[in-house]
Amino acid sequence: MIKKNKIAAAIRHALIFAVAPTSALFTLTANAEEGVTEFESVTVTAEALKVDTPTKETPRSVSVISEEDLRKRAPQKLDEALRYTAGVTAQPYGSDNDTDWFKVRGFDAATYLDGNRLFRDGYYTWLIEPYGLQSVEVLKGPAGILFGESAPGGVVNAVQKKPTFTPQGEVRLELGNNNHQSIGFDIADNANEDGTVRYRLVGLVKSADGELNGTENERLYLAPSVEIDVSERTVLTLLATYLQDDGIPTNPFFPMAGTLTDSNFGSIDPETNLGQPDYDDYQRTQISVGYKLEHELNDIWTLNQSFNYGYNKLKLKSSYAFFNNNPAVSQLGQGLVYRDGDNQSISLDNNGVANWQSDNAEHMVLVGLDLQHHKTDGKEQDKYDFGVINPTNPVYGNFNPLDPQYNIDREIAKTQASVYSQYQLKLNEKFIASLGARYDWVKTENQGQGMKSATETVDQDFDRSDSEVSLSAGVMYLADNGLSPYASYSESFEVVSTIDAATNDIYKPLDGQQFEVGVKYEPAFIDGSLNVAWFDITQKNAMVTSGTSTVATQTGEISSQGVEVEAMVKPLDDVTLLASYTYIDAETDQTGGKGTKRPALIPEHQASAWVDYNARALIEGLNIGTGVRYVGESKDNPKSTNETIPSVTLWDASIAYDITPQWQAQLNVNNILDKEYVSGCDYWCYFGQSRSVMLNANYRW
Repeated sequence: MIKKNKIAAAIRHALIFAVAPTSALFTLTANAEEGVTEFESVTVTAEALKVDTPTKETPRSVSVISEEDLRKRAPQKLDEALRYTAGVTAQPYGSDNDTDWFKVRGFDAATYLDGNRLFRDGYYTWLIEPYGLQSVEVLKGPAGILFGESAPGGVVNAVQKKPTFTPQGEVRLELGNNNHQSIGFDIADNANEDGTVRYRLVGLVKSADGELNGTENERLYLAPSVEIDVSERTVLTLLATYLQDDGIPTNPFFPMAGTLTDSNFGSIDPETNLGQPDYDDYQRTQISVGYKLEHELNDIWTLNQSFNYGYNKLKLKSSYAFFNNNPAVSQLGQGLVYRDGDNQSISLDNNGVANWQSDNAEHMVLVGLDLQHHKTDGKEQDKYDFGVINPTNPVYGNFNPLDPQYNIDREIAKTQASVYSQYQLKLNEKFIASLGARYDWVKTENQGQGMKSATETVDQDFDRSDSEVSLSAGVMYLADNGLSPYASYSESFEVVSTIDAATNDIYKPLDGQQFEVGVKYEPAFIDGSLNVAWFDITQKNAMVTSGTSTVATQTGEISSQGVEVEAMVKPLDDVTLLASYTYIDAETDQTGGKGTKRPALIPEHQASAWVDYNARALIEGLNIGTGVRYVGESKDNPKSTNETIPSVTLWDASIAYDITPQWQAQLNVNNILDKEYVSGCDYWCYFGQSRSVMLNANYRW
């Protein structure tokens, strides 16, 4: 009963948060006119849905961060771009220069580039350069029907900039604190006289210091693309990206004593590097090459094929201090993570979409065949006797270097073959129903050979085959007054490539399912929209340890129930308001025998609001934007201390000025008050990103 009351209260709070300000704006605008003014609705679609359906007619939650939003907020990483998105916990581990960190609805989410999976295996992660994106799509909750094996949080699909029909160009120079410097360019034009071949080239060179002393990163990014009208019915788009990073990793792991709780030796400065900056090293080379082929077979069928090859080479030496919550400890041991190898991915998605109409209905069928192969091959070593360090007064150099003879040759491979189908019916322009199913076959292999220590060797050769069926269903009603209530169900499964010590085999897939009920509202009397959703996600087969054993068994369950609200409204021609609220009641029994507790890093409440004002009435060409982000209380890992991490409210702002039709200057400041705060704890604690100041000048044509 207590849990139900908490959820009911959260729903009431969400509705008040969403309806009160937007209703006031709706009322003010409606009363300002004698009659009702009709506004032209902007249709938003998402590539992640694989069909050309407006998100407002999709019976599940989808958020889209547009290219205009990315330009105004100038994020430097993908996780920064998600700060104002409902249901997303961005940067729970603080600001990291070699990994993007985010969770959706309390769970991890899979990352895709133009619908192609960016395979992540441990430290072999893909990084997305925001300057190369035209949008970011967040499909919330399990998405097994569309993508097969993936995390239950959903899908974050980064959409690369592509050729445009209108020639355009930009050169951008950017300077900021922490020695941030960058120069970028974005050029799109026709490659022939009749415009049937178009190209776009995006590039960026930048460097910056990290949040910790002695850390830094340099980046080179190139993203060419070509779009070819093969015929009136066939379009071929060739896509590629190249990213190279070189620097010293920002390792954000801090002990709890001296950060969240008191220490006998004082507080730890958030800029303190608890690694070995003169020894640590980070190098990454990413290459993706692919194409998208679309062919209108006839008036009913459209055939699509998407291919992508990804190559990710990583060399990482990253040292860190062990976690500690004892205020009397003055020296911490250090560990070291070493990875030197590459990750390769091949994905080929083939699908057909049929659209036709009967007397009073519109029909859409999606059928597809999806093939994927991912492989990680490299040398690894985890050293737990690397050195010692004083967290409040670090002296560097007291460590034992790696001994290459203890490197382990690790090879992990995952192969997925899938068939899927989805049917959608729109009846009398009022009722929408969808039903989908997917069958996946996944084979996972994990091999490791080498010396783990002077007395212990590793000789592993494991493989596992799994077959999974994922289902989805949804219904929606499109009312004349703009209200669209809906309900949906979806499933997911996530393959874990590590070894289960209890069974001496690869872990079974983690199964996820979601129920979602919501309403989408687009009133006719104002340019705006309101989305409210209640969700319930459960993940089974989670790893659990008892209070007396360190061996995990797959008997656990993680659940996440909550409410999300997203609103966008233009009360005046020159003012745009974006607002969001998220309530998450998450529970896990992965507590080391302590019962059911709240998992780490997931705030119970989050809210944000961003206002853009085109201040042309004051100064022609001036645009002012400001936003507030509230991150509520969260918990440390219940297997650790279960301490509470305080809430924080952060203030951001953006000012842009069109000096001439070609020249523009823009200033972005995040965390204006430079608040020092802990963003989350999971055994270790993590400081949130400090104030960032970015000034850029753009020349456009």
